[in-house]
Amino acid sequence: MIEFLNSYGMEIAGTVASLIYLIYSIKEKAWLWPWGIVASALSLIVFYQSALYADMSLQLYYISISAYGWWYWINGSVKNDAVPIKKLRLRLLLKLIVTGAVIYSLLLLALLKVPAMVDIASSDMPYWDAFTTAASIVATWMLARKYLHHWLFWIVIDLVSMGMYLYKGLYFYSILFLIYTIGAFIGYIEWKRIMSNEAR
Repeated sequence: MIEFLNSYGMEIAGTVASLIYLIYSIKEKAWLWPWGIVASALSLIVFYQSALYADMSLQLYYISISAYGWWYWINGSVKNDAVPIKKLRLRLLLKLIVTGAVIYSLLLLALLKVPAMVDIASSDMPYWDAFTTAASIVATWMLARKYLHHWLFWIVIDLVSMGMYLYKGLYFYSILFLIYTIGAFIGYIEWKRIMSNEAR
């Protein structure tokens, strides 16, 4: 039992915190953000140990964007009402795709060059690691700003991430990202329902 906890304890704790984060996210509750900070801090350690450096760095971004999202969800409305859910417009979508492509290119370059420069194990999945990280940065910003369509981004990101974690032997995280994929479908439907009710 002690050996199991030594091997998987951090991953299990990160998985539990991430599931709580997902539940609050689907329910559109601001409590998702502090749980996101806890989940990201635990995941940062797990991904460092697994040499998934882009995913590791992503956790630092998640911690900072979670602080911003927490503030925005509570204080970002001009009225005293909650910040409304918004649809993603084509112009903003194109800007986000360009931004994501730039982030992807920079991350990929870093993953291919930096490990050898600092004498650490190289990433064995640099292209996928860079893709999921760049896309996650964009999708989390969309979540912080309450854009409905961030859930559709997450469906793709979560499926790719699940495959990566299976390959790396991170089985609890693989199951987590299967649940995330299902949760993203549910979240999209639930947020769309909430948005329709707010429009009445």
